Amino acid sequence: MPHIVVCYDIVCNRTRARVMKRLREYLPHVQKSVFEGEISEAKVQELREMLQCEIDMLEDTVRIYRLCARCIPSTEVIGLGEYIEGEDGDEVI
Repeated sequence: MPHIVVCYDIVCNRTRARVMKRLREYLPHVQKSVFEGEISEAKVQELREMLQCEIDMLEDTVRIYRLCARCIPSTEVIGLGEYIEGEDGDEVI
């Protein structure tokens, strides 16, 4: 199963909120605009199709990075790295 990182830059607040909610159905939320985890190839394709329908292809950007098994252990997290959702919005601590 591939390990992927999805990050996005979405202009419209409404679209960004909708995409964030939908991405939570596929992967853990690790930073404000970053999701990461293991996901089946079928789910990756489903995720890709969902994103293409949700975003504005002329204004928004979504990047999907695949991490090889050798790369995952060498990923560095500086700081606590725990994701906490606060009442006033999302926060990374």
